[in-house]
Amino acid sequence: MDDERGDFAVSELYPLKFRPVYKDYLWGGDRLASRFNRDLPGGRAAESWEISAHPDGLSVVREGPLAGRGLDELVAVYGRDLLGSAAPEDGFPLLIKLIDARDVLSVQVHPDNRSAARSGGDPKTEMWYFFEGDREAGVYCGLAPGTGRENFLAAVREQRLADVLRRVPAAAGEAVWVPGGRVHAIGRGCLLLEIQQNSNTTYRVYDWDRVGHDGRPRELHLEQALEVIDFGDEDDPRCTSRPFTEHGTAGDRICRSPYFRLDRFRLDAEITLQTDGTTFHAWFLPDGEARVRTAGGTTRWHGGESLLIPASTGTYTIQPLEGGGQALRTTLPGAEGD
Repeated sequence: MDDERGDFAVSELYPLKFRPVYKDYLWGGDRLASRFNRDLPGGRAAESWEISAHPDGLSVVREGPLAGRGLDELVAVYGRDLLGSAAPEDGFPLLIKLIDARDVLSVQVHPDNRSAARSGGDPKTEMWYFFEGDREAGVYCGLAPGTGRENFLAAVREQRLADVLRRVPAAAGEAVWVPGGRVHAIGRGCLLLEIQQNSNTTYRVYDWDRVGHDGRPRELHLEQALEVIDFGDEDDPRCTSRPFTEHGTAGDRICRSPYFRLDRFRLDAEITLQTDGTTFHAWFLPDGEARVRTAGGTTRWHGGESLLIPASTGTYTIQPLEGGGQALRTTLPGAEGD
């Protein structure tokens, strides 16, 4: 394919790399630079939005014939060829981030699909995959059993909210599930990959008595949070991975949800996979270096980079060039092998 649609020169789709969009919040650190070889503005960042069509941090193609084009443009022009038949009709459905928490994040909650209409926000269910954490690193994810609305409000008033939160260790290679309605906070020392619905709605409940860059306490959203917190949620937030095989390639399914899946593959030898037209394959390579071959050519893939394989790609191979290691793949549910 090579034609014109308006002022958009349409080319054959290929594996896409995007320019990271960095966000520097109070709690950010410098490990995106030291761990993933990033050139950070000011030497630090809290988040890197890796693959995003959200207006608060739009991904722009970095290399190839489509360089300079936004992900929103690509979705509008290529549609199902890029996203796959399992994607919704209203754009790129996910937001994929790297997060470096030098300090603990605020205690917060997001609406789910049902409560979003009441609160006026966008639904946001997410998961965290941990690359590393300090020896004492952990997250708060969910309320302690038996915590109801009144107990929760008393803990907020008395500034002892940590007493009613469930704490989970942040062990490298493990993951935590954070549905909308679940109160949570990423703890000090965590470095992680976050997969979430395409939303930037956050209701801040408590911020550990910190002040912002302007010297004032950051805004809280307790009223909205109470509209969306699921006080009946007592499920274990830790994800249980299971082995699976896809097109003869073995992997681990880290998380499977109604909104996305996260799989992990070893790269100690070349692997062959295939998009079957139902979903894109969104990859992150933590370490090493690899070569990705499709029918249209070859892409060099460096450690610390994300890569989006369009749904129309078909068969492709990943050949490790250095370091072996592992790679993480995000897809939409409803695809082959689901």
